[in-house]
Amino acid sequence: MGNMDIYEKVREVPQTAQKTIQGGRLKGFTDINPMWRIKALTEQFGPCGVGWYIDIKDKWLESSANGEVTANVIIELYIKTEGEWSKPIVGIGGSKFVSNEKNGPTVSDECFKMALTDAISVACKSLGFGADIYWSQGRTKYDTDDQKKNAYPSRLQMLDVIRQHYPDGEVMNNLCKTFKINRIEDATDEQLIAVYNKYKS
Repeated sequence: MGNMDIYEKVREVPQTAQKTIQGGRLKGFTDINPMWRIKALTEQFGPCGVGWYIDIKDKWLESSANGEVTANVIIELYIKTEGEWSKPIVGIGGSKFVSNEKNGPTVSDECFKMALTDAISVACKSLGFGADIYWSQGRTKYDTDDQKKNAYPSRLQMLDVIRQHYPDGEVMNNLCKTFKINRIEDATDEQLIAVYNKYKS
């Protein structure tokens, strides 16, 4: 198995598994349906417990100065490739247990389930799951407002803008010939940015 085999197989997320976040500090980011990761893990390695599994190493509640409480989980993801189990792939996830809302504090009874889902996504990210969405010239949910303002969108968003200006298949083929690639999705980040900069609104 080549170094990039798994990465290349799981980097793209189907549109049906994507949803744009409409509000909050993550507004504009893309949310990935967690079941897509389960499906992709199963496709690549086999059923859960047979070709892959997770081991929950720790979970805890943590209070903050503003009275909010987070639920946190640490997991290890194991995958089987070529008949052998991998070393642990660590994922750390969190979710709000107590949140400060307009009408006062609210409590979530699904906080650990959501923290576990988050931890799985972090571990899967190390394998390249959803890489085309996460890759956006360093833009993450931890960036400051100034950093987000100056950052580029994800590869998928740049591709959408490019396709709007190159709707004809022949023109897209010419673009691929220019870059010496088989399809526009194989363009490097620098190539995408160069074309995207021409047409971004």
